[in-house]
Amino acid sequence: MKNKIIALAVLFLTTTGIQAQIDRSTPPEAGPAPEINLEKPFSFDLKNGLKVLVVENHKLPRVTMTLTMDNPPYAEGEKVGVAGLMGAILGEGSKEIPKDEFNEEIDYLGANVNFFSSGASASSLSKYFPRIMELMAKGALNPHFTEEQFQTEKERIIENLKNSEKNVSANAGKISRALSYGKNHPYGEFATIETIEALTLQDVKDYYNNYYVPQNAYLVVVGDVKTKEVKKLVKKNFKNWKKKGLPATNLPQVNNVAQTQVNFIDFPNAVQSEIQVTNTLKLEKGDPDYFPVLMANKILGGGGDGRLFQNLREDKGYTYGASSSTGDDKYVARFVAGASVRNAVTDSAVVAFLDELHRMRDGLVSQEELKNAKAKYTGDFVLALERPSTIAQYALNIQTDKLPENFYQNYLQKIDAVTAEDIQRVARKYFLADNARIVVAGKGSEVAENLENLTYNGQNIPVKYFDKNANPVEKPNFNKQVDPNLTASDIFGRYIEAIGGKDVVNDIESIYMIAAAEFQGQKMDLETKLTTAGQSLTQVGLGGNVIQKEVLDGDEGFVVAQGRKIPYTEEQVVAAKAEAHPFPELKAENATVEGIEAVNGEDAYVVKMNETTNNYYSVETGLKLQQVKSVQQGPQRMTIPIQYSDYREVGGVKFPFKISQSMGPMTIDFEVTDIKLNEGVSDSNFM
Repeated sequence: MKNKIIALAVLFLTTTGIQAQIDRSTPPEAGPAPEINLEKPFSFDLKNGLKVLVVENHKLPRVTMTLTMDNPPYAEGEKVGVAGLMGAILGEGSKEIPKDEFNEEIDYLGANVNFFSSGASASSLSKYFPRIMELMAKGALNPHFTEEQFQTEKERIIENLKNSEKNVSANAGKISRALSYGKNHPYGEFATIETIEALTLQDVKDYYNNYYVPQNAYLVVVGDVKTKEVKKLVKKNFKNWKKKGLPATNLPQVNNVAQTQVNFIDFPNAVQSEIQVTNTLKLEKGDPDYFPVLMANKILGGGGDGRLFQNLREDKGYTYGASSSTGDDKYVARFVAGASVRNAVTDSAVVAFLDELHRMRDGLVSQEELKNAKAKYTGDFVLALERPSTIAQYALNIQTDKLPENFYQNYLQKIDAVTAEDIQRVARKYFLADNARIVVAGKGSEVAENLENLTYNGQNIPVKYFDKNANPVEKPNFNKQVDPNLTASDIFGRYIEAIGGKDVVNDIESIYMIAAAEFQGQKMDLETKLTTAGQSLTQVGLGGNVIQKEVLDGDEGFVVAQGRKIPYTEEQVVAAKAEAHPFPELKAENATVEGIEAVNGEDAYVVKMNETTNNYYSVETGLKLQQVKSVQQGPQRMTIPIQYSDYREVGGVKFPFKISQSMGPMTIDFEVTDIKLNEGVSDSNFM
C-alpha cells in the first residue's frame, strides 16, 4: 500500500512597524528596577493544620483558589503510578453528588475545577465562589472511588503508556530522570504497563487515605473576595478534614557521575537523537546563588538568544532548538541542557554542548549578554504579575520555601545586582561539565559507533548502555548479519506471500482507503486512492476541512495546500511514480538489502527502495513493518518514519489497519476505517 507523508503547514506571521527618528548611536541608560508591589496575604490556620492564604484583588469579579499538599517526596515502589491514578479518579463526583450532576453544575456555573494527587484548583466568577469552594471541598475530601471509574482510568493510562512507547522524546526524558535520581527515588521512578496493571482500587484508596491530609496543606484564595467571608467558608467546608500521620519516608542519596559519560538507550525507530546533558544539584529559592543561577541559565539556554540555541541551531544547523533549565527544590533538583538533533551530527552536538558549558565556566559573559538577559527576565516577571495564578504561586512559595516576606518585592533588585563574576562562579558550581551525564536516546545502528569514538579535551568519554526501563545492559548488536545470498526480490516475494499471495494481489487494480486520527483535539481524516495504472490521490482533512491534497495522474502531479495548486517538480514526479501502485514491491527496481534492524523489538530486513526511502520487512512474518523517508525541509533534511501494524484481511489480502507517522517528537496514529478493492476509484479522481 502506498505510504504518503502528511505535510502540516505552519504559517508564520510577520509584522513591521514604523520606526521613529531616534538617535541610536548611544544606548539609553538603564533605569532602576521596577518597584513590585504585591498584596500581602491574610493568613490563618485551621485546627487540622490547613494553612489558608487570602489575597484580595477587586479588579475583576473572579476568584481563583489552589489547594496544595506540600508533603515530603515519597517513593511508590511496587505501586508506582498509584498517585497519578488516584488523581485521575479524584473529583469524579462525591459520595453526596453523582459524577454527572457534579460536572454539569460546574459547567453551568461557568467554572473550572480540577483535582490531582496533591491537591485541587478552581476558578469562577466571584458570585459563584461560595458554591464552587463547596464543590471543590466535596470532591477533594469526600470522593466516591468506584470500581467502574477505576477501571476506566486504569485502561486509559495503560493505553497512553502503549502509545508513548514509540515516543523517543518522552522516553528520553523519563529515562534521564531515572538515571539522574535513581529508579528508587521519587523523582526518578516511573510507571510501566506492568505496574499499572497490578494496581487495585484498594491501592488507590490506601494512597488517598495515607497522603491526602491537611497538616501540610495550603489553600490559597486570590480575587474578588472578602477575607472575612473566605474564613467563614473555609471553616465550613474544610474543618472536618481529619489530620493523620504521614507514613515514614527515607529519600535515597543522589550522586553525580565521577566523570563525564554517555548513557545511551537504543531506539531503532528514532529519526533523530534526543540529547540531555544533565547533573543533579542542591539549590533553593532562598539560596544566595539562586539569582545568579537564573541569569546564568538565561544566557546559556534561555530562548533564541541563548548560547546553546545560537551555537547548535543558528551556527551549525544541528537542530530546530536547544535550551537549558535549572531546577530549584528543597530536596534535590537538576540542571538539564538538551536538544533533538539529526542522527548524523549526534556526536558533534554532544561536543557543542560541552563547549558551551566550558565557555560559561572558563570565561566571563559579556556585559551585553548580561544586560539583555536581565531585561528579558524583568519583562517576563512583570508580565507574569498580571495573572492571578502567579500571585497565588508566589504567596505559596513564600510559605513552602520559607522565604522572606519581601522576597518577590526585592526580586528584580536581586536580578539587577548579578555580576558577570557571579555567573562564572555559579556556572562552575552548578553546570558540571566534567561530571555530566550525557543521556542520548537514538538509533544505535547509526550513532553508537561515533559516540564510542568521542573524545573531549584529549579524554575518551565512556559510553554505557541502558534499556528502556533504565536498566544497564550490554552493548546491543546493532549490525546483525544478513545472508549474502538474500536479495530484495526474495524479501518482496515473502511480503507478497505473507499478505495473501501473488495470485490474489494481481487481481487488485485499485485500492480506496479511509483512515482517521486524533490531532490536537480535532479529527484528522486521511483518504488514499491508488491504481495499477500509476495513479494516486492522497487527501488530508482536519476538523472537516481539507488541508492538503496530492494527485498524480500517471504522468504529472500537483499538490493543493492553503488554496494554492502547485505542480510537482520533476523530482517529485519521479518519487510519486515510485509509490503510485497498490503494491510498489511488484514494480520496484534496483532495490538493495541494507541489513537487519529492530522495529519495535522485532528484527526486520532493511531494503533500500531508492535514494530517499527504506522499507522494513519482518524477518519472522515477512510483513512490512515500517517505511522511512528522507525529505528536505529548508536547509535541513528530515527523516520521517511510518509504521504499520494490526494487519487484517480484506478480500483475501492483509492490510495494516494502524498507520503511525512521526514528525520530530509528534506522532499521528491513523486507524483505518475502510478499505475498498476495485471500487470507488475512477479516472476523474486524478484530474
